[in-house]
Amino acid sequence: MQVVAINWQIYLITGSALSLGIIGLSRFLPVVLFSLLGGIAADIFDKKKLMGAAQVVMIATSLILALATFSGHINPPLIYLLIAIHSTASIFDTPARQSIVPSLVPKKYFMNAVGLNTIMWQTAVVLGPAIGGFLIAMHDVGIVYLFNALSFFAVILALLLMEKSALKPKSAYFNLKSLKEGICFVRRTPMIYSTMFLDFFATFFASGTVLLPIFAKDILAVGPKGLGILYSAPAIGAVMAGLLVSSLGHLKNQGKILLGAIVLYGLSTILFGISKSFYLSLFFLFLTGIGDVVSTIIRNTIRQLTTPNYLRGRMVSINMIFFYGGPQLGEAEAGIAAAAFGAPISVVIGGVGTIAAVVILSALVPKLKNYQGDELLVSG
Repeated sequence: MQVVAINWQIYLITGSALSLGIIGLSRFLPVVLFSLLGGIAADIFDKKKLMGAAQVVMIATSLILALATFSGHINPPLIYLLIAIHSTASIFDTPARQSIVPSLVPKKYFMNAVGLNTIMWQTAVVLGPAIGGFLIAMHDVGIVYLFNALSFFAVILALLLMEKSALKPKSAYFNLKSLKEGICFVRRTPMIYSTMFLDFFATFFASGTVLLPIFAKDILAVGPKGLGILYSAPAIGAVMAGLLVSSLGHLKNQGKILLGAIVLYGLSTILFGISKSFYLSLFFLFLTGIGDVVSTIIRNTIRQLTTPNYLRGRMVSINMIFFYGGPQLGEAEAGIAAAAFGAPISVVIGGVGTIAAVVILSALVPKLKNYQGDELLVSG
């Protein structure tokens, strides 16, 4: 809901595609500065307390956005600053959150668990934008920020109910040796660094969703309600694909499935960029969701099950540079390209770039294409 609200509000205030791109930079700069620290923190401190502190910061940023909007003091610099603070909090939350999952689920069920977790996330992505779009149309952007602030109390409740045994601190220290240990592990493990590069390039070139306010307002003429539906379409595809993957047993030929899913993502992005029909646009966005979630589940499974427990926080934090860096820098690239060439051409360029990245990476790392899904290297 808040993603829709911020993008819509920025575009209404500025009317600039470039201003939408700056949103991505505001999220990405904290990743560059603090992500590795977040990974070390996840391997050292009590993950439960670390995640709880991050939720408090996120509550504060949403409340400030709501108050500034209601009082009429909202402006782009303030929004960008609060986005950066929110991003910093998520940098410490995400490694702790992701690194505990293998401790909660038996290894043989891990891909199923990742699929279910993805369904949970994508269901929220379906409902959030749709509800957010209708709330903006009926009330004001500020009410969305207020709802988001209240939602974090549910996360805090979940943390309170979580078993402590899965949250024990690991043996690491805040020093260069711990940092180097994580970087060296990623560098010497081809299946991890190749999937990280796939994360980066696919999301860098195909980050056209930041331009959806332009499509909703100027190209498809469907307004904020249509904007919410456009944001939800990829998530609906993702939920359906996630249900399918989570219900299956062990998948063979995971490397080929992974690369094929990303090609589907890129091709659907191209078709969305050239579409002038609202319903066709929804269908192509639906297909991007299928491609995205299938590749996400396989990538996450490979990385988590190939990484020792004591290094997972640092591995996740390194991946965050690629995972967050791709879409956030991609949003900036999409905004700049849209300002120069128009939103449809910007989206088409992104889709072509995604497919090109898959072809190049599969040639450089043959092991990626040939991965079968049975090379689970590390148990703890």
